[in-house]
Amino acid sequence: MTQLTTTPEQTLSRVERIVLTVLGTAGLVLLVVARNLEPDPRGFGTHEQLGLTPCTIQQWTGQLCPTCGATTAWAHALRGHFAQAVETNLGCAVLLLFVVTGVPWSLISAAKGRWLLRRPAPKLLLIVGTAWMAVLVFDWLRRTFLDAFLSSFLN
Repeated sequence: MTQLTTTPEQTLSRVERIVLTVLGTAGLVLLVVARNLEPDPRGFGTHEQLGLTPCTIQQWTGQLCPTCGATTAWAHALRGHFAQAVETNLGCAVLLLFVVTGVPWSLISAAKGRWLLRRPAPKLLLIVGTAWMAVLVFDWLRRTFLDAFLSSFLN
């Protein structure tokens, strides 16, 4: 019978365990809060239910910023309304998937004191982060310009 051993590169330092615990707990809090908010029918502004101010960029320019609708998208997705979440803010709906998978991964890794599966490669994190930013920006361009163009063209 083979015994699984933890290699030094899999073992977490005390600081890594603390960081993973904080990140996992913060992600869990965000998920619980978003689930308990009612999605704003405008497609943005759900965060205002927490006493937060409206988006400054949206107030100044009249245009949504790339993260406008993030909380609304999360509130929709956590109710099972995935199509509405994607329509509201695709980039933030994708971010929710990372958080939903990242919370248990980070908390289990921290509790065990070793990386669950494997240590994340910095290059992979950079690629995933860049791809996510591209989705966020392209979806913002769609929501800001393409939707406005199509609605003016069709009317």
